[in-house]
Amino acid sequence: MANIPEEVIEQVRKETNIADVIGQYVQLKKSGNNLFGLCPFQEERTPSFSVSESKQIYHCFSCGRGGSVFNFIMEIEGLSFKEAIGKVAEFSHIQLPENVENDLSDGVSTETTVNQQLIDFHEQAAKLYHHILVNTEMGEPALKYLNDRGLSDEIISTYNLGFAPDKRLLLPFFQEKKADFQLLRQSGLFIENQEGQLRDRFSGRVMFPIRNQSGKTIAFSGRVLVKAENSPKYLNSPETDIFNKRKVLFNFDIARAAGRQTGDLVLFEGFMDVIAAYRAGVKNGIASMGTSLTSDQIVAIERITKKLVICYDGDEPGQDATNRAIGLLNDEPNLNLNIVQIPERLDPDEYLKKYGSDKFQKLITGAVETPIGFKIQFLKKNRNLDNESEQLDYINDVLKVLVTLSSPVEQDIYLNQLSSNFHLDKETLKQQLSDLRQTMPRQEHRAGSNQQQHRPEVDVVYHRQVHKIDRTERAERNLLVRMLHDRNVWLKVTAVEAFHFIHDDYQSIYLLAEGYFETHHEDYNSAQFIDFVKDKRLQQIIVELELSQISAESTTTEIDDYLNVIMNQAPIDSQLISLKQALVDAVRLGDSSREREVTFEIIKLQQQIQREKQA
Repeated sequence: MANIPEEVIEQVRKETNIADVIGQYVQLKKSGNNLFGLCPFQEERTPSFSVSESKQIYHCFSCGRGGSVFNFIMEIEGLSFKEAIGKVAEFSHIQLPENVENDLSDGVSTETTVNQQLIDFHEQAAKLYHHILVNTEMGEPALKYLNDRGLSDEIISTYNLGFAPDKRLLLPFFQEKKADFQLLRQSGLFIENQEGQLRDRFSGRVMFPIRNQSGKTIAFSGRVLVKAENSPKYLNSPETDIFNKRKVLFNFDIARAAGRQTGDLVLFEGFMDVIAAYRAGVKNGIASMGTSLTSDQIVAIERITKKLVICYDGDEPGQDATNRAIGLLNDEPNLNLNIVQIPERLDPDEYLKKYGSDKFQKLITGAVETPIGFKIQFLKKNRNLDNESEQLDYINDVLKVLVTLSSPVEQDIYLNQLSSNFHLDKETLKQQLSDLRQTMPRQEHRAGSNQQQHRPEVDVVYHRQVHKIDRTERAERNLLVRMLHDRNVWLKVTAVEAFHFIHDDYQSIYLLAEGYFETHHEDYNSAQFIDFVKDKRLQQIIVELELSQISAESTTTEIDDYLNVIMNQAPIDSQLISLKQALVDAVRLGDSSREREVTFEIIKLQQQIQREKQA
């Protein structure tokens, strides 16, 4: 790829708000001057990820990652710098010059990583499977199956559905392209026999591409078209370097954007349920990868929304699955959980076919109940409530659920229902609830309903990892910030003869800033300078400097104090380095007298340094 002109990069930067881009991946909340959210690069429960709109940079106080909007996209999408520019431009609806657009779309970058190549394999496989489905005679039975299930050409195209025929075509397809054999082995697209030969993993199956949050295909789930003995209904890709089923949610790339508009995500049991919901206009549906929700998937959901709606099948297995999901999600403080029960023991696809899109939408948006409401109904399962003994057991089990509620109002609503349904005195139920509370362990009182609307609003405590620095380093950091942002300070410091920073990192940033100001004569731009630097470690230091707590205006006295600390400390540090080298030489030569002498001098110098740090 040719270099993208500087003016194009700056156009994309200036016309993009970093908070809007990051907001597609992280749920951000205002705190002070910045926005905070859960870090998308690690699992955490306390927000430590900060976005500064004024400086157009981000920083995680926990893991240390930070940079410009381009750095963020590079990090989270695994893209090169040039590819990130194209991605950000696309997001901000910026039309790039034709030559730049062509350059970005020209094949695979030389910077492509192994993971990007694996993703490219899956993207190519998805295109092949889709072509076979919609354009070939081999795909006609699969296409008919999907059409009979109510999937239009538009839906098939949106989800890039495909067909892997019995005649295995994928391996010859890649062999013709001279694809790297070792990478094909790693891709998960093939099965390897004992002789080391590969064959297509999928055959005779309708193919559902599994995409990451940026919409790139990273795996497949294949549904068998003709049932065969000892053949699973669904066959998923194995886990690879790009696909971890514990972290991936089906349709998350589409649902993420839709969920920001609706304010929630809807959790369905399977892929076809999600696609059926999409057909009905419910585009914020997701599904786990054939397993219960994992902590990684829950964290991904929490980054997008505080509200999750569970809509599993209405049959008994679906109800059991809903109950398990409630148990899993019950103690998630960042999620407000609601349940939609599909009537008549139907699944979403069946309900949609029977009642149409309008009623399906109303069901999803209007027929929600709380986890406690669901639990009260679920406890009736397999019970004969005409039998007094089973009535008593049921009421006791319901009270055990109600005792976990922290909201007296919510408890009162369900006690009213219980009293009315079984013609019982409400005060008697209250007394039994109170007695039950005394016998239960204290921690169980806090379990149960995950209804955030009943919790008092509290200020979120944001996590900041504190980096301890001494007096000299603090002077260096503050002076460097002043120099970057104030041209007069820059000119004053650079006029000091033989000035240099003590720590190599700050000296490197200082020298890079000299080059930056030679070509960027306009006002200093934090995000622009970070991209200019290139080195990831130095970029993160600059981000930390930009977000450091320092007054808006500098004074002459302040700058003089910083210079005095740095200039006086530098000779001492240089002397200490020389003495340590002399000690190494003395030990190597076996000169014990010189070793004692140098050791004593080092101790004296270190004591002097310590006194100055404490001053």
